[in-house]
Amino acid sequence: MLPDVFRGPWGGSHCRDSLVQTIRKCSCSQGCCEANDQYIEQFKDTLSTCVPKAIAGFIAEPIQGVNGVIQYPKRFLKEAFQLVRERGGVCIADEVQTGFGRTGSHFWGFQTHGVVPDIVTMAKGIGNGFPMAAVVTTPEIANSLAQNLHFNTFGGNPMACVVGSAVLDAIAEDSLQKNSKEVGTYMLLEFAKLREKFEIIGDVRGKGLMIGIEMVKNKDSCEPLPAEEMSQIWEDCKDMGVLMGRGGIYNQTFRVKPPMCITKQDAAFAAEVFHAALMRHLERTVAS
Repeated sequence: MLPDVFRGPWGGSHCRDSLVQTIRKCSCSQGCCEANDQYIEQFKDTLSTCVPKAIAGFIAEPIQGVNGVIQYPKRFLKEAFQLVRERGGVCIADEVQTGFGRTGSHFWGFQTHGVVPDIVTMAKGIGNGFPMAAVVTTPEIANSLAQNLHFNTFGGNPMACVVGSAVLDAIAEDSLQKNSKEVGTYMLLEFAKLREKFEIIGDVRGKGLMIGIEMVKNKDSCEPLPAEEMSQIWEDCKDMGVLMGRGGIYNQTFRVKPPMCITKQDAAFAAEVFHAALMRHLERTVAS
């Protein structure tokens, strides 16, 4: 199951913790989300029929990264954590992509969902390019490792520790979390304007400097844009100086996750380049 309010069976125009919502209509009253209720029922069915009664753990990204920057309904993760804990499982937040202030409003992605995980995994941003990762957990869970031999050749590497500490200092001193919020909001809204202009942009979503642009044949069917056309747009952006990632179940989503030190001018340039690439695509389509 995937609680995707754009492509999934349920979703509406008030589901996400984002300034930009899906174009699906929604009749939910303030504070209610029928899509969330449906996805939670689906999750309950999964727990009842597809997994043992005793659950070891549940791993979730606060915002799914490689899968296309998927944002769940606002209450989903909190209720999912509760269901897992009721069945004896630990809740693990994968902050490899969302952590260290990238979402702008909070330092950790899980904070936006109002949850406290039992275990948090982190990498990528923790080292700013230096290869390192870390796991943070409760004393109780950490002590359980002492029951058996646990060996890690590079664990506690002094160089990695110094790098990680310096990265934390830079995030604070350069106000990179604040920058992620301000520049990310600007960039998100600029891409949302393009959604209104181009039929092949089905959805724009995200938070801070973690943005997804889902491409479709047309907004009515939501059929993914063919891979060849995705690649043409992708290459055009690259040729004009903008690198984007790709993801999603059909590899139909452009993933925009620039360095957190990016400026508003950089963001404006990226939006202009993407607009130009879309215009090239439109010209090719008309010509064919």
